[in-house]
Amino acid sequence: MNAPTVPLSPFRRPIAVDLFAGVGGFSLGMEQAGFDVVVAVEKDPIHAAAYTYNFPQTRVLCADITTISGADIVHLVQQQVPQFQQIDLIFGGPPCQGFSIIGPRNPKDKRNQLIFEFCRLVRELQPRYFVLENVPGLKQPKNQSLLRRLKRELRGAGYQITERVRILNAVDFGVPQTRKRLFLLGRREGAVKFCYPPPQKNPPTVRDALQDLPNLDDFPHLNQSDELWLSQEELRALDETISPYGERLRGKGDGGNLAYPRRWNPHCLTGFRRTQHEASTIERFRQTPAGQREEISRLRKLGWDEYCCTLRAGTPSERGRHTSARPLHPEYERVISVREAARLHSFPDWFGFHVTKWHGFRQVGNSVPPLLGRAIGQQAIAALQVTPFSPSIVLELGDRALLQFTPSQAEQYFIHQHI
Repeated sequence: MNAPTVPLSPFRRPIAVDLFAGVGGFSLGMEQAGFDVVVAVEKDPIHAAAYTYNFPQTRVLCADITTISGADIVHLVQQQVPQFQQIDLIFGGPPCQGFSIIGPRNPKDKRNQLIFEFCRLVRELQPRYFVLENVPGLKQPKNQSLLRRLKRELRGAGYQITERVRILNAVDFGVPQTRKRLFLLGRREGAVKFCYPPPQKNPPTVRDALQDLPNLDDFPHLNQSDELWLSQEELRALDETISPYGERLRGKGDGGNLAYPRRWNPHCLTGFRRTQHEASTIERFRQTPAGQREEISRLRKLGWDEYCCTLRAGTPSERGRHTSARPLHPEYERVISVREAARLHSFPDWFGFHVTKWHGFRQVGNSVPPLLGRAIGQQAIAALQVTPFSPSIVLELGDRALLQFTPSQAEQYFIHQHI
């Protein structure tokens, strides 16, 4: 379908759609930049449920992208925005295992074709702009033919691609983690050029991200729970040691954040379920120098004044349910918690993840860091030449049960969802 060109109002929140949404790191970054993400598509029901919890204003479609048409998405957008005229931005990161430098790098992996499903929906929906995110391996020689085909099809759909296609590192955009990803930016023919964001100076470190968080080993109940309730005194102690980066993630001192405020209780920190290690393992962790790998587990120990290594997702249940290697805390003899990983990924403290560590780490590791997403979103806002308003509505987060579902329960939750 070819959407008509509609004059832009200079004061509005542009409309965006997230394909391959995961738990919503990219969505949050776009929302922080000033977009209203009105529809999100995610196949995995566990991820879709967590997205529903964190983004109550967004319609979540839990479905295989290959079964969805542009008309389906337009129908949902019209339900969310009755005065809808046109989608400003489509963004998303199709599953990337077939392109990844880590693993088998199979150019025939069927998931490689999902980048062309993204292209199909861009062609059908004709947004003003699009952003496709993927691993740097998409630029490897083995995948050059796929990348050339993708560009060719997007140009055939009426889009100009911002060349040269760049690989961005999250650490250059305010995230205390070295994480490189490829971003393909496109604009409809005749639209203002969509530029890559310039790198920022003085990125935060692991210390900035973690120094104020209490040691979860001091709370035995966290063997069974992921919730840590802080007394007023404990919360005050946290506030006394928090860095400017940590304050941003607790909703303080972040003037560039245009996301909808969420109502949450700052006394409650989630994602703190403990990982129990044997005494011999703890001793090996203790003897491992910062920045080095423990010799048996091969887990890397973080350094306080360094950047975190890339946090990875692990594999879903149909591919072995393997937990990705988690780095070791720079001070305590254990792996980091889900909340500590979220801090290193630039998720705010109100953001909820599944209560099990395996799902929670998978949700963090699969995500575009929100601050990296925000930097790209701000460039899209500049190209649209609009001035998004800062919302005054405070959103209520969803039911915590959404973060406790088993896969079958999450599937049943969405089973009656209709387009």
